[in-house]
Amino acid sequence: MHRRSAPLGGHGRAVGGRAADSRRHPRRPPPGRPQVSARADHPRVVAMGGGRGLTATLRAARRYAAHTTAIVATADDSGSTGRLRSAMSIPAPGDLRRCLAALAGAEDEPLGQALEYRFSGTDVEGHALGNLLLAGLTAVTGDFLAATDSAAALLGLDPARGRVVPATVEPVDLSAVTSDGTRVTGQYAISKTAGIRRVELSPPGVKPPDGLARAIEDADQVVLGPGSVYTSILAAALIDDLHAALASTRGRLVYVCNLEPEVAETQGYDVAAHVDALRAHGVEPDVVLVHDGGPLPIGDVDVPVVRADLVRSDPLYGTAHDSAKLAAALTAVLT
Repeated sequence: MHRRSAPLGGHGRAVGGRAADSRRHPRRPPPGRPQVSARADHPRVVAMGGGRGLTATLRAARRYAAHTTAIVATADDSGSTGRLRSAMSIPAPGDLRRCLAALAGAEDEPLGQALEYRFSGTDVEGHALGNLLLAGLTAVTGDFLAATDSAAALLGLDPARGRVVPATVEPVDLSAVTSDGTRVTGQYAISKTAGIRRVELSPPGVKPPDGLARAIEDADQVVLGPGSVYTSILAAALIDDLHAALASTRGRLVYVCNLEPEVAETQGYDVAAHVDALRAHGVEPDVVLVHDGGPLPIGDVDVPVVRADLVRSDPLYGTAHDSAKLAAALTAVLT
C-alpha cells in the first residue's frame, strides 16, 4: 500500500559593521517577481541545496524562522547513497539524512548521531544508518516522501516548525557540459570537474512533491546554499516547477556564497562567478551573503553583497559557516 504524504506548507545594508556592495546597477527584482515586505517577527523560510552547507542554514533558520521548508537535492550518486540508489531505484537519501537531524535540532542527540554511524566489517560496510533507515522506510511505505516524514517524526521534528522535503521523489541524475564541450555525467564526477559551463537534470521534466513550488512562492525568504553551486544548489533549483517558483516568489532570494572556491568544480571563482553561474541557469538572487575577510574575492557583482563575519573553526573541516552568525545575517536581510 502507498501512503499518501501530507501536503506541504500547512501550518544596501550593513551587517557586522560592513556596508553592502552594489556594483554597477541598483538592486532590482527579476521581471514578474513582486516585492512583499517580510513578516520579520515570524518569517516563513525556504532553504534549498544539499550537503553540509544546507545543514548550516537549517540550524540558522531554527533561530529566527517561524517555519522552515528544506528542499534537498537528490542527485548524489556517490558512496552509500549511490549504492542504495543503484540497488533500490530511490532518490539519494544522504543529504536528507543530515538535514533531518539539523532541522530537528537532533545532531548532538543519540539518535541524530546514530544516523551518521557508518558500519564497518559487515555486509553493510560503508553504509550510514540514516541512509538505511530512509531506504527501509521507503520499502515499507512505498513512498519516499512518506519515509522522509516518518524519519522526521522519529527525530522529533515538529511539523508546525519545519519540514525536510526531497526536491523530487523521482530518481534523477545530473549532467554537465564543460567549456570545451565535454559532457560529464553524474554528480560525483561533476564535482571533480573544472570548467563547467552548464548543468542539467536527467531525465528532464521531473516533478517536485505536491505543494513544494507553492511553499517557495509564499515564503518570506528563500535561501540558496551555502554549498556546491552546480552539484547542490542547481541540482535542486533546476527542477522546472521549482525553477519557476524561484522567479515568482514573494520573498527575498538570498544566496549564501561558499567560504572559498571548491577544488575543480568552482576552481578560480570569485563571488561574481558564483552569481554568474546561477544566472546562467536562470536563477536571480536579490542579495548575496559573503564572509567578510575570507579568501574569496568579490569581483564585479551587480546585486547587493552583504559582508559579515560568518565563520567558526571546525575540528574536521577547518572553517565552516557558524549558524548563529548566519542567522543574524539572514535576519538582517529579511527586508
